[in-house]
Amino acid sequence: MGGCGSKNAAGKNKSFLIETMAGHEKGINCMALSEDGSVLATGSEDKTARLWSTKTHNCECIGILRGHEEYINCILIEDCYVLTGSADKTIRKWDVSTCECVLICRGHTSIIYRMICTGDFIFTSSYDCTARCWDFENGECLRVFRGHKKFVCPLIFIPADDDDADGTLDMEGANDLLITGSADATARKWNFETGKCLTVFKGHDHREGAIMCMATDNLGRVLFTGSADKTVRSWNLARGEQLKVFEGHTGSVICMQVINKIMYTGSADHTARAWVQSWRFTRVIKVINIRWQSSSFETDY
Repeated sequence: MGGCGSKNAAGKNKSFLIETMAGHEKGINCMALSEDGSVLATGSEDKTARLWSTKTHNCECIGILRGHEEYINCILIEDCYVLTGSADKTIRKWDVSTCECVLICRGHTSIIYRMICTGDFIFTSSYDCTARCWDFENGECLRVFRGHKKFVCPLIFIPADDDDADGTLDMEGANDLLITGSADATARKWNFETGKCLTVFKGHDHREGAIMCMATDNLGRVLFTGSADKTVRSWNLARGEQLKVFEGHTGSVICMQVINKIMYTGSADHTARAWVQSWRFTRVIKVINIRWQSSSFETDY
């Protein structure tokens, strides 16, 4: 059953469980943790979100957020508020202290898929093939980003770099950028101020290349896209040129993190991979095989 041995792995991993928080009536789709780590928010198929205190001896449910008419797909905690995106096509803003809904954002015509928040703005992607920007305070829709042919998945916001005097990050100057990935196998770079599409990143297999996840390097100059075509690709963000193709996964690449020169990817092939990159070469430095069992997991390195 694997290099670690199922009995030893199961025995060790059982001790990792600190607490089980039960209460939702259906599956949990998303989670978020407050900046100070004191509140955990969970969004569920049961159309509710729950708030849990991580500071009490037993993680106590301190609030239930009710109001969505369909399941919750994404959730964030921003300052004293919780944001939820739902299959009912709306985004809701909730007061953490009262658990009351203080704002509803309407405009999308299909399921809300992903959401990010920059403080002043909320960005959402949807199955309606668009991304939208909303005012955090009043919920007004400020921008609609149209151009993708299929539903929009991951989002990245890149604030303008005031020190980028030569415009190397953005050929049109120092502008805030929104990056979107889509099931149409492309990613797009948008000028936030105008809503104009500046670049289309094409290269993933158009038949099965839905972009599932994205990341940038720490300078915001290289874009990484993970796809259902089993590859990761890197791009020069300013020029739109494809730099490298990372091959090795045998299933869709679902999630990724880039930290310094290491890229971590997770896949439907039951593996996570760590890649080290430089200008001259890219290689896999570790493969972690994960096989889930009823109450434990095993890993092979």
